Amino acid sequence: MSNDMYSVEQVADLLGLHVRTVRGYIRSGRLRASRIGKQYRIARADLDALTGRPAAAASAPGAEVSSVVRLDGVDRAAVDRLATLVLAGVNTHHDPDRPLRVQTVHDEERHRMTIVILGDLTATADLLRLLDGVLDGGNGLLGGGERGRD
Repeated sequence: MSNDMYSVEQVADLLGLHVRTVRGYIRSGRLRASRIGKQYRIARADLDALTGRPAAAASAPGAEVSSVVRLDGVDRAAVDRLATLVLAGVNTHHDPDRPLRVQTVHDEERHRMTIVILGDLTATADLLRLLDGVLDGGNGLLGGGERGRD
C-alpha cells in the first residue's frame, strides 16, 4: 500500500475516531473511499478534504512567473491611476488558490513607476495585456510624459 492510501483503521487512528464512525462517514458520502475487495481505502486527498486541510503542494503542478514593468515619465496622479487599475485587474483574477501578487513602487525623483508581478502564467499574461492596452491606448494615463518599458 502506498503512503497516499489509508485503511479505515488508519484513518480512525489519525482522526481519533472509532472505526464505525469512519465507516459511517464513508457510507453517508461524507468521506470518499475506494472499495478493494471487502476493505475500503481512503486517498490522502479525500482525507484532506474531510478535515479541511489544503492539498499537498507537491500534488498541484504549476508554473509561476515573475515580471517587472518599469515606466518612465510617470507623475504621481498617473501612478495612482495605474496602481488602481492594476489592483482591479488582480482582484478580478479567477483562481483564488493561486493568487496574483503585485507590488507597485513610485520613484518621484526619477518620475519612474515599477510594477512587480508574481503569479501563474495566464493571470500574469492577462494583467500584462491589460497594462499594455491602457498604456498604448493613448488615454493620457501617464500625464503626457515619456514612458519606457523594460
